[in-house]
Amino acid sequence: MRMLRLKKDKIMNATKLNLKGNWNVVKGKLKQAYGELTDDDLKYVEGQEDELVGRIQKRIGSTAADIQHLLEKYNRP
Repeated sequence: MRMLRLKKDKIMNATKLNLKGNWNVVKGKLKQAYGELTDDDLKYVEGQEDELVGRIQKRIGSTAADIQHLLEKYNRP
């Protein structure tokens, strides 16, 4: 369980760094793919990435791991 938590934290930390600079692009791609997402759902606050994932997860009904995968996918150059 601890190993899984450490891996999740490591992935989230890597994504945090990249989201800061590319958030508007990622947000646009998410809105195109999931029209039901609102600006409030996609409000990015540095240090509160888990809350962002939770809002997206609640709106589109996917797992946190799936949302993390989407963020990584849409954050690629």
